[in-house]
Amino acid sequence: MALIPFSNGLSSLQLLLSTLDSHNGCVCALFSYSCPKQNKTTPSEPVYPISTNGEVFPWAQLRLPQSVRPLGYNLTLNPDLDTMTFTGRTAITMFIRHNTKHIVLHSVNLNITKATFKLSDGEATAVTVLEYKPNQQIAVKFTEELKAGQKCVLTLDYAAELSHTYDGFYNSSYSDKEGNKKVLAATQFEPLSARKAFPCFDEPSFKATFLIQISRKEGYMTLSNMPKAKTTSLSNILFMDEFEKTTVNMSTYLVAFIVANFTPVNKMVSNTLVIYAVPEKYEHTAYALDAASKLLDFYNNFFEIPYPLKKLDLVAIPDFLAGAMENWGLITFRETSLLVGSQSSALEKQVVASVVAHELAHQWFGNLVTMNWWNDLWLNEGFATYMQYTSIQHVLPHLDIVTMEKDALNSSHAVSTEVNTPEQVEEMFDSVSYEKGASILLMLNASLPGEQQFRKGIIQYLKQFSGLNTYTSDLWNSGAGSSVELSTQLQNISEMMNSWTSQKGFPLVTVSHKGDEVTLTQEHFLLTSDNNTRSSSLWNIPVSYINDTCSLAPECRQIFTLKTKSGTLKLPGNVTWLKMNYKNTGFYIVDYGKDGWAELCDALTDDYKVLTSEDRTSLIHNIFALSRLGRVTFQQVHLLLKYLSNETETTPITEALLQLNTVYRLLDKRHEPELGARLKVYMLSLFGSLVGNQTWDEIESVSKQELRAALLETACRLKEESCIKQAKAIFKSYVESNGTVRIPGDLQQVVFNVAAQSDDWPTLLNLYANASYDSEKRKILKGLASTQDPHQIVILKEGLSGHIVQTQEMPLVIDTVCKGFAGYLFAWDFIQENWDQLIEKFPVGSFAIQRIIKSTTSQFSTKAHLAQVQSFFSSLKERGSSMRSVQEAVETIKLNQRWMDTNLASLRKLL
Repeated sequence: MALIPFSNGLSSLQLLLSTLDSHNGCVCALFSYSCPKQNKTTPSEPVYPISTNGEVFPWAQLRLPQSVRPLGYNLTLNPDLDTMTFTGRTAITMFIRHNTKHIVLHSVNLNITKATFKLSDGEATAVTVLEYKPNQQIAVKFTEELKAGQKCVLTLDYAAELSHTYDGFYNSSYSDKEGNKKVLAATQFEPLSARKAFPCFDEPSFKATFLIQISRKEGYMTLSNMPKAKTTSLSNILFMDEFEKTTVNMSTYLVAFIVANFTPVNKMVSNTLVIYAVPEKYEHTAYALDAASKLLDFYNNFFEIPYPLKKLDLVAIPDFLAGAMENWGLITFRETSLLVGSQSSALEKQVVASVVAHELAHQWFGNLVTMNWWNDLWLNEGFATYMQYTSIQHVLPHLDIVTMEKDALNSSHAVSTEVNTPEQVEEMFDSVSYEKGASILLMLNASLPGEQQFRKGIIQYLKQFSGLNTYTSDLWNSGAGSSVELSTQLQNISEMMNSWTSQKGFPLVTVSHKGDEVTLTQEHFLLTSDNNTRSSSLWNIPVSYINDTCSLAPECRQIFTLKTKSGTLKLPGNVTWLKMNYKNTGFYIVDYGKDGWAELCDALTDDYKVLTSEDRTSLIHNIFALSRLGRVTFQQVHLLLKYLSNETETTPITEALLQLNTVYRLLDKRHEPELGARLKVYMLSLFGSLVGNQTWDEIESVSKQELRAALLETACRLKEESCIKQAKAIFKSYVESNGTVRIPGDLQQVVFNVAAQSDDWPTLLNLYANASYDSEKRKILKGLASTQDPHQIVILKEGLSGHIVQTQEMPLVIDTVCKGFAGYLFAWDFIQENWDQLIEKFPVGSFAIQRIIKSTTSQFSTKAHLAQVQSFFSSLKERGSSMRSVQEAVETIKLNQRWMDTNLASLRKLL
């Protein structure tokens, strides 16, 4: 699944792969036959709960028993898009693994009207279904034991309402170009919502086949994971579409079906590749179709395993919360993640290609080989994120950049960590599972000898576990036993990587350089305000380094493995300075000490091209991280940034802008207008010449578009006069031409932001209502939400109703409102007043809720706001008080407070 990014702030894979947290040591599946150790949460004498009818429910655990395994589902669905309800029948063929007197599976909000059970070739008999709602489980009890080795069929008839949120089998709508409302039904089952559409064994390890039938009215079409086998007429206006039985065993969260009126555009690769969209937008599918065909071809060759299904559909859903979902054979996307117009900028096309690349990678990582349980979600999302960048290097020349931050909080989690409750499962879809997972894979690849060794290991893993479920340890141990040499190498890899997956956070490496001797010391890089939380964690770190005698070419790189608290390496000859973590492929922060930083600052001032752009970017990132930790002064940050007046590459500049804008917003929200004004002058003097050099015409380079967007958005936000004037002129021309004069894609955001701060806000709102390009529509929405007029900030409320602003955009709107001085307190009050409505739309713990919490609290830096945040969230009880994102919010406020206390005086002096 692809998450919607927090902002347009971009950085290079190497920086992405320098940090972060996010979509879950090996935690054993409860009662799993392959479990290496007993689950610590298993009670020795379980107390069985009471089901809804008053009978004792035969199971007390959140995880299902392993005594019965599904082999195949025969699923019939009858959705009614007039009443927004559906009926269904699920016939599950099962295999009895261990003697048992009960069958337990999942079901949520399904009214089961009839249930029959058939053992082997026996007669079907009616059975009673018990339900225990807190665990989302149903059960059938038997007076006599079912015997191991037997097969049986449980058939359940049921009725339900189509979901009004974004999970399960949910209803959606859109308006056509005549303004007529069109309805459709789609699914989103990851992680725990297949149970809302049909009774099932809704855990990743219960793989089975699926035979699906869906009824529809005339004028609609249906889609599912497999090609349609036949259509049967039920009446003059009602038809039943039957799909081929899946040729692979699938986890329930990958099942998908859609009932809609979409227009297809297709292309042959090794299989049929089809993109579906609403009829009005089918012409926006060409770029994604072309990119998907190239990427699918790339993956088929790279993995040396052909895509296994007969077809692959990519569907743009008008109302969809996540960025995309990798359902096997039927990938669903938010429209902005799949559709781009022929005139869209290269930067917009790159975003689409990245999401498509991520979801296609899942067809192997996640679908073909699936994590056993959500604690190892990173095996899906970390690999898909890593392969997204690897594949784009072959299809597009540029990578996105993300910064390292969240994983430094004490409330962060290990890549592979224990999860039990639905809320904990939802919270695994965060930057640790995605970006940190990808980061440690990049580090592993960079540390291995030979360019193809990592790829060979991936191929071995996929082939060995094809169709199966895995634990993290399986990745490192795949291929073990094939030779003594390989087994030793795998043991070394396993030892190294376990230190990165089984403990949270990442290390800080401190460098002490005296003569030809360098001492490296590691500690947990922990941005905590509590000195009692220092950990004794140690990592197995492949520390790469270069020096002033050889610093650019890959052959300059040398590696020292730091396994203990400290280690010493020898340098040849006279070395003036060292740069650790070559091209930022390692997942750690480096502190060079006062002298070491001064030497690097001097080197960059003399000739900044003595380091690669990735290395310059990582120095900027590291020194701000150390400033937040209190290890360097802001004066040292200033000395490093001085060289930027000569910088020409995108990534170091965008990283510096990102970091300085964060400081500026903190000062803004702290009501430090004088200091904020001085920082504004400092930033404009630092980047003034670069801003002045930017044109406002179309440019081709993705990197230059990215740089221009970052520079001009900052300049206009800081009220730089010429920037404001130019943006206003372009907007005026755009409006007067009735949209025929095009605004370059990378400039649209800055132009719409400036328009929103003036009397043009109502004009912008009208443009939003009539926009046809989805990426442009989203930028207009961000512009509207950036207003500083308190009367216009009520746009927040429109997101909850879904009438003008789609509810799926609420996290984006809240995030944007919070960036402005006028809106951040309004937004905080808004989420407190509307919390129950928000968690009705977005599950507790979900990425949307994580983002809303971070947006509304991350800029607070006072004791008063800390007390407010703690009081509000603690009052929520089971409605969200125990979320990890709440703990992170509290920590962040404490850190902001500490940073302010430490740096305000020196900032005043410096600026």
